[in-house]
Amino acid sequence: MEEYKKFAVSVAKESGKIMMDYFKIGMNREYKKDTSTVTQADFKINSLVIERVSKLFPTHSVLGEEESNIKKGSEYVWVCDPIDGTIPFSLGIPISVFSLALVKNGEVILGVVYDPFCDRLYFAEKGKGAYLNDKKIKVSNKSSLEMARIEYEMYNRSKYDLQPLINELKKYNALLVNFAAYINPSMLVAAGEFTATLFPHITAHDAATVKIIVEEAGGKVTDIFGNEQRYDQPVNGLIASNGILHNKLVTLAKQFVVVQNKN
Repeated sequence: MEEYKKFAVSVAKESGKIMMDYFKIGMNREYKKDTSTVTQADFKINSLVIERVSKLFPTHSVLGEEESNIKKGSEYVWVCDPIDGTIPFSLGIPISVFSLALVKNGEVILGVVYDPFCDRLYFAEKGKGAYLNDKKIKVSNKSSLEMARIEYEMYNRSKYDLQPLINELKKYNALLVNFAAYINPSMLVAAGEFTATLFPHITAHDAATVKIIVEEAGGKVTDIFGNEQRYDQPVNGLIASNGILHNKLVTLAKQFVVVQNKN
């Protein structure tokens, strides 16, 4: 496992450098068929991950946001989001991160998230705790939704409509924010700054590192309705929390989240 850790950290740092090289006001951006934003940095980092994995771990697959390299029957899958938060990144807003997880037979066993703007490296390995720049981190002990800091994502193309749930959480006086970047605030759940994050989409590359890092920090991560799921295939949304409020959030999600895209 140490070999995988060294590899993941090395690729994260290299990818962070690419992010910083491209980061500026007025950068070129493109739009994919689903109208989501993509930049040249996204493509370059995704290709780098595939290249590095293919060289060092030729039997492993890569599931990436922009490009994948799936090996039939592969036990291990590296799940990569080259730049989580491409919209703010493309607009010159420095809150995006690189994310890479190693998934074995559907279970996340290692994850690294790197924020090059603040030089924050989050890392977790199954059963060994979660760390920020080599310092152990843990989730908050917040036990009430009142004034709970909750980040949520909203996309027109999402499988789940969170708006009714968000409206309900407002009644609890929760502090609700939307960063258009899901993984970074989820790392702040692991570090005890946020209470929870809510994700309405099906993309595993947004979910894999969140699963292991938040849970190794003492929190809880499930699909939007409280179920466990695989992280090498499409997911059913995500709730990442400090664990204490997880059941309450799941109960509310079951009441208020609307399935709007059944594909």
